[in-house]
Amino acid sequence: MAYRIVGANMWYAAWLAADAPFGDRDRLRRELDRLRSLGINNLRIMASAEEGPLTNSIKPGFTRPDGSPNPALFEGLDRAMAEIGSRGMTAVLVLSNFWEWSGGLQTLLWRATGEYMDMGDPAHPWPAFADATARFYANPQARELYAAHLDRIVSRTNSITGRPYAEDPAIFSWQLANEPRPGGSDAAIAANVADYRDWIESSASHIRELDPHHLVSLGQEGTQATNGSEDIVLTAHRQMDYLTAHIWPLNWGWVDGDDLSGTWSEGSGLTHEYIAAHERLAGQLGKPLVIEEFGFPRDGESYDPAAGTTFRQRFYATIYDAVERSVRSGGPLVGSNFWAWNGEARAQHGDYRFVDGDRAYMGDPPHEPQGWYGNFDSDADMLALIRQHAEAVLPRTGPT
Repeated sequence: MAYRIVGANMWYAAWLAADAPFGDRDRLRRELDRLRSLGINNLRIMASAEEGPLTNSIKPGFTRPDGSPNPALFEGLDRAMAEIGSRGMTAVLVLSNFWEWSGGLQTLLWRATGEYMDMGDPAHPWPAFADATARFYANPQARELYAAHLDRIVSRTNSITGRPYAEDPAIFSWQLANEPRPGGSDAAIAANVADYRDWIESSASHIRELDPHHLVSLGQEGTQATNGSEDIVLTAHRQMDYLTAHIWPLNWGWVDGDDLSGTWSEGSGLTHEYIAAHERLAGQLGKPLVIEEFGFPRDGESYDPAAGTTFRQRFYATIYDAVERSVRSGGPLVGSNFWAWNGEARAQHGDYRFVDGDRAYMGDPPHEPQGWYGNFDSDADMLALIRQHAEAVLPRTGPT
């Protein structure tokens, strides 16, 4: 895969592009122009969202609670892809989610069984949600619901361009789900791993039957998703076109948001180790590696756009340096997508929380504080770092 990725996550592109009260096509164009001016050539976006009873899932979704499609978001995806393609950019299209913020696999299980669990429910502490969601892989009806959405998207013809998605050069990869895990506990992983692999391989095969022209990826975090098992990571990627890894030092307890200066050294060391381990796994597979999610808080774990980004800059530089070294040496690490792009959006409430009906979408999804990990259009130092990395990694093609 000669293509080098200097990317961002912008899950909400289809929502902005929708011809609906919740859409804002002018903002979509402004954000894409900003990203393109930074040198961004790839976006990872949601091509799915399942409405249902989960507390923190975005509404509206691509499918309503009864499973019927919502045309506004399908057409919004069409518009988003047309705008992305017109700028010479590509997109990774994510077909579901292990987590609750877009409904995801837990909502498909609810549609199949009538039962569900909310992430963060005090009555079901971690890893109960992950263990419950991983039951999806062994549930035939839930898997049929997933496959039905996959069919709708992969077989779709773009209503704006008239081009079948299967022939759209703006699609870089179909991705099975965001961060699909085989479970949270060791016991659940052991119980689910065979069905997990079967779902991965059968879904990848089905996508390739519908679209033999595009890459297929998993969306897995790497060994963090498998409680350290490299074997599960390797076998999960057996039918994938490239290996994915995600890196979240704060979420994973590698750093303390209230003491970033005191915990940075340990977090930095673990980040280097994680990158090296996944470069090694990619080498074993003989496949490229993309660090398609990586995020770090602002100084003091503030959500305010005015807060500094000293340690976030250090973290991004760690990822970017690894990509640049790999590109220079012909290694497996071919790119990255930072999490995430907030652009001109600002939190609409003083507590930085998303409320149903809010329309200032940003990279921090609705279950998270608005401004936690995303980069704003005012983050001059971050934008300069991203632009510098793009200049180092991407071939010069002259003015655009």
